[in-house]
Amino acid sequence: MSLSYLHYDVFTDEPFTGNQLAVFLDGRGLKTERMQALAREMNFSESTFILPPEVPGTGVRMRIFTPAAEMPMAGHPTIGSTFALAHTGVIRPGTPRFVFGLGVGPVPVDLEWDGGVLRFAWMTQLNPTFGRALDARGAVAAAIGLAEADLLPDLPVQEVTCGVPFLMVPIRSPEAVDRAVSDASAFRRFTAATGIDLPIFFFAMSASRSAETVHSRMFAPEFGIVEDPATGAASGPLGCYLVRHGLLAADAATRIVSLQGAAMGRPSRIHIDISSRGGEITQVKVGGRAVLVASGELLLPEA
Repeated sequence: MSLSYLHYDVFTDEPFTGNQLAVFLDGRGLKTERMQALAREMNFSESTFILPPEVPGTGVRMRIFTPAAEMPMAGHPTIGSTFALAHTGVIRPGTPRFVFGLGVGPVPVDLEWDGGVLRFAWMTQLNPTFGRALDARGAVAAAIGLAEADLLPDLPVQEVTCGVPFLMVPIRSPEAVDRAVSDASAFRRFTAATGIDLPIFFFAMSASRSAETVHSRMFAPEFGIVEDPATGAASGPLGCYLVRHGLLAADAATRIVSLQGAAMGRPSRIHIDISSRGGEITQVKVGGRAVLVASGELLLPEA
């Protein structure tokens, strides 16, 4: 038995940058254990499996796996799979919106076309939930190989979710962000000391003349991800954090660009659009491009 897949680089339009994604175009008949094994074999941050729709109003059901776990939703798999479905004709040219059935429910994606070619995709995420702030600032700094003095002093280290929770950590400078180190042992010590077992997403505001708003990185060893080149599921919470804590004015929050993956040699540019009214966030959108770099087949033994 063979299983076809497409390999995309996501949140980029240049091959061999951005975040890698394997899109398995027909996941019918695959058990959960087989999907997990295939994601582990590909060893990208995530792989997706396209299935027939299960909920009225959705175009497909999509399951998303890291090398270690299934995710209820994720950004770069949704954006990359949108491009894959447009490439294969499942999404017809000119379609303005396509709805995925994910583990969190229906997730709409708005599409921008250049003739018959998909140019850009925007996924709508859940509105944010702001969780607890963490007092153990020294412990979280040590978990990513930094000193407590590298964290911004007047902003909280806080759990934020738009579907998947992340620990958001504001850092003083892009240079400090680049000095961080992913260490699974340090993460285990941090979890043991705090009881918190979340991916750590840390960021610094870019220089005023930079084309990007934010310089960011994400470590998630518990998901089998030493470092993620682009984290769409954390980018919605990032934009919401910036608005909630006054790092960006409401009008600037509709055109955020997060540069992630640069320290890995895989620069990714994630676009974020946060709408708000009366101080309350009303819509969260994360968007970007993707480029096809390979296609192939995996040969599967009989189950």
